[in-house]
Parts: sequence; structure tokens; C-alpha cells
Amino acid sequence: MSDKEVILTQDGLKKLEDELENLKSVKRREVAERIKVAIGYGDISENSEYEDAKNEQAFIEGRIITLEKMLRNARIINNEDISTDAVGVGNTVIVEDMEFGDTMEYTIVGTAESDPLNNKISNESPVGKAIIGKAKGSVVDVNVPAGVIKYKIVDIKK
Repeated sequence: MSDKEVILTQDGLKKLEDELENLKSVKRREVAERIKVAIGYGDISENSEYEDAKNEQAFIEGRIITLEKMLRNARIINNEDISTDAVGVGNTVIVEDMEFGDTMEYTIVGTAESDPLNNKISNESPVGKAIIGKAKGSVVDVNVPAGVIKYKIVDIKK
């Protein structure tokens, strides 16, 4: 399995580091205590509390490994490196749907930080791929499952 570069903003880096610290210092201890209590109930072969705790422990350990790998392979985008000449990771972009006239504001982030519900879209998403590297005023075609959407880049901000 190759180690893929993970692009992160400063905020994204902080979030991942905080999650990792919480998993290592708080969640591990909580699950260890649950396992200890479940073992105290006796026969663990038919103990659902024990099974649940062991499953959660496996999930936490897997997530810790994933986060550590992401942080090892992280490329941090500093605010000073963000330009408003062309769309890049870290920019907030206002686009206008050329067919309906609706405007949307997206922040372009790496895949690890994407959160479409909060308008943080990945540079690898259909919209992200279409607008990366484009300048203000450009019209781009975005291939989506429903067809092709034309967007005009109205503004690029840090």
C-alpha cells in the first residue's frame, strides 16, 4: 500500500492532531476500563459487553494508525502560500451556476478535511478538480452524475 500525500490546511492539521490525542489519552483508557468491567462479569465467551468493548478497541486502534499515517504523509498548506490568482487548496471560491444563476461558496481542502455539509470540498471532488488552477472569471464544466454543470468563478479569496 503506497503512502499517499495528504494535503492539509493549518486547521485540518490541528483537528487531526486533536483527534489523535483524544483517542490515545481518553478513548483508549475508557475502552480499557470497559473491557476490565466486562471481564468482571465472568464468562467472556457469551459476554456482549466484552465483545462490544473489544470491537470499539479495534476501531480506535485502527483509527490511531490511520491518523498517524496521515500526519506522517501530510503536506501543510500555509496561509502565506495561498494565492488568489488561481484556485488552489486553501482558497475560498465563489462560483455561479451559469444555468440557474445560483451562487455557492466553497473552501477547497484536501480529501482528509472535506466536509460538504460545511461547504469544504476536496480538491479531488468533481467541482474541486474542475476549478483547481483556474482564474477569476473562468467558466468551467463540472462533470457530475446528472450531467455537466457550467460554473463561473466569481471570486477567489484566502
